[in-house]
Amino acid sequence: MAKELARKLGFSFVNSGSLYRAVAWLIHKHKVNPNDNAAVVRLLTSVPFKTGLANKESFILVEEENPEKHLKEEVVNRTVSAISAIPEVRSFLLQHLRSFARSDDIVMEGRDIGSTVFPETPFKFYIDAAPEIRARRRAAQGFKDNLASRDRADSSRRSSPLIIADDADIVDSSSLSISGVVEEVVRRLRLKGLPAIVVQEQ
Repeated sequence: MAKELARKLGFSFVNSGSLYRAVAWLIHKHKVNPNDNAAVVRLLTSVPFKTGLANKESFILVEEENPEKHLKEEVVNRTVSAISAIPEVRSFLLQHLRSFARSDDIVMEGRDIGSTVFPETPFKFYIDAAPEIRARRRAAQGFKDNLASRDRADSSRRSSPLIIADDADIVDSSSLSISGVVEEVVRRLRLKGLPAIVVQEQ
């Protein structure tokens, strides 16, 4: 949905979760224990880690390698919540996430974007759905993680927990298609007065 919204607005699309998954892949590659916070941070801060925008989408290079094809692997699914709970990892990636907005107008998806990454933005949307529908959609994307377990872990972590920002618009997408959610978000963006909003049509 976020990717399609970015296309319609002519903005760049950023998936914040891919950065955390890239770190999970990195520590597996180097055989680092995901529960050894100090070792994870030492590795992360000692290797080349580059992010940027190309063709209106975010990219990641870790040790000069694009990890995208590895980001849905089972070992990444198992460890990404533990990695994302490490405060130093979140602080490290926070700077990368904020840097995207210095390059272009962006739509960023993630679990703490409105509460932590860009708390000052007035354009926040919390997209929800019934648990069984979320799980089915997640599986269709190629992810095999346990959503209930991941939600519990992300909601209870001390650093940037998953919360609904007080000023976020909540959209229940249970009965909506992707295009239906996008249309609803665009409608609300117009009501919020997003400057110079021009919807790109195919």
